[in-house]
Amino acid sequence: MRQQWVDRNFARFLGVPTIRITDWTTGHGDLHWANLTAAPLVMLDWEGWGRVPVGYDVGLLHAYSLTTPSTAEHIRTQFAHVLCTPAGRTGELVALAQLLQVVGRGGHPELAPHLVRHAQQLTGMPVPDPTS
Repeated sequence: MRQQWVDRNFARFLGVPTIRITDWTTGHGDLHWANLTAAPLVMLDWEGWGRVPVGYDVGLLHAYSLTTPSTAEHIRTQFAHVLCTPAGRTGELVALAQLLQVVGRGGHPELAPHLVRHAQQLTGMPVPDPTS
């Protein structure tokens, strides 16, 4: 993840001006349910790990959970201490923008309306159609 990607793509996928990422952390970079095991919890598929915005990993997991509202709400509640901060919100928006880019390339069509709705809730702005 790089600031340059955010600079080029935030307006394109979220319809909002670029946000400067100020808080970075080491993260998985591809956190979704296929990369998590049941008890004992193990995170798989670490080839994309590196520096990510704070909130990116949990924002990505939350976004992948939007098709199951109770799970998404549980994640949001458990990680409110991250997602409800300015840095966490920025990381979550980066995760949403990246997933909207994937949708634009034909991936995760079932997620598209959920991602758009959630991004609009976070930004208060209309999100461009990711499939156009």
